[in-house]
Amino acid sequence: MLRSAENGGDPLRTARILIVDDEPGMRHFLVKTLQPLCRHVDSAEDASAAEMLLATRQYDVMVLDNIMPGQKGLDWLQEQRGKGGFANTILITAYADLQTAIEAMRAGASDFLIKPFRSNQILNALHKCLELAQLKRENALLLRELDTASRGNRRKELVGASPAIGDVRTLLERVAPLSTPVMITGPSGSGKEVAARHLHLHSGRGAAPFVPIQCGAIPADMIEYELFGHAPGAFPGAQTGREGLLAHASGGTVFLDDVSELSASAQTALLRVLEDGVIRPIGTGRDVQLDLRFIIASSRSLHMAVQAGTFREDLLFRINVIEVTMPPLKDRGGDVLELAELFQTEISLALNLPRIEMTSAIRSAMLRHDWPGNIRELHNFVERALIFGRFPLETLGNTGTPDDITPLEDTEKREILRALDALDGNRSEAARRLGVSRKTIDRKCAAWGL
Repeated sequence: MLRSAENGGDPLRTARILIVDDEPGMRHFLVKTLQPLCRHVDSAEDASAAEMLLATRQYDVMVLDNIMPGQKGLDWLQEQRGKGGFANTILITAYADLQTAIEAMRAGASDFLIKPFRSNQILNALHKCLELAQLKRENALLLRELDTASRGNRRKELVGASPAIGDVRTLLERVAPLSTPVMITGPSGSGKEVAARHLHLHSGRGAAPFVPIQCGAIPADMIEYELFGHAPGAFPGAQTGREGLLAHASGGTVFLDDVSELSASAQTALLRVLEDGVIRPIGTGRDVQLDLRFIIASSRSLHMAVQAGTFREDLLFRINVIEVTMPPLKDRGGDVLELAELFQTEISLALNLPRIEMTSAIRSAMLRHDWPGNIRELHNFVERALIFGRFPLETLGNTGTPDDITPLEDTEKREILRALDALDGNRSEAARRLGVSRKTIDRKCAAWGL
């Protein structure tokens, strides 16, 4: 994906350009002008040679001559658009007339230059074309994100100082510079998407797009069209071609959540993307090379899905190179309080509501609770508190099963916090009644964030 000037770079530096012109002199001029400024430049002497290049590589912009032997550039461009070709095109021609300009726009050309032209003219046209393409992609991604059910805060960094989340943070930052797929597992609501955004931010792709895709939220019969794009007429109602979400993320990171919900054919296509970086938009018959980092997440066991015959074993092997397991919130100690304070700040600003004091009793109750819904449950709990002006502690009931055996650490935590509640936080008296030292109480409270 291109980096805008706002992100600290000239979009030409990351651009891949294809020049199609039958005149050797014009090809030489354009290659000599653009090669030092662009990521990659290829040239072709006619439409047939250009089509062979397009079959093996993705380009950001094509500079296309109109009058060439064999097939006119405009006719070939129209044909490519009908097949679902998505490269932005600048048409160049020595014959300047209104009809050609109109036909160029109808064929999908982004700009139109008259020969002969100077180097600054083609550079200006390329900048304009690249910036417009980037704006279109960013707008499409923004509209899609606003339209999703999970419109909440898009946090980019993991929050918390607990050993459990510290281990996750260390592992993510260790693998961040690599292009290796990463699989994030953990219970629902444990922060898998935030972990994925943290990984993206610390990779070399931080300025490029991060595209989250909830596989379970897209109808099964549309998932391949959404992921890979399609040609006009690929399905009823598809009057125009469309670039897929994977192409939108080119150069950046794709986060596939609920990957177990992918159809069998989508799993097959995804395996190919992971192996060679190639997608084929539906109905185009044309391969597109992409540069992507994949992060995969699932709340369901993919190993069990393989045993059930609903998930490809070879795909699991391909995505399960690095596995990161998100801990449940109940195992993160004082992170519960840090997250609650953060949610208070965010929600009070968003809803224009006053903050509420988190007393010792409230903090103790929050630390005792098991949070079966994890971070999502905590967020909802804080939001309800701000709306009603008090923390609804009555909703934090005992979630354990009476027949279960409670771990000793949990029992110890519960009894210490219960004693502190009953004694208004008097740690010395709590230690005396529990038969432990004051230092033990202090150490435990520090570990729990009190």
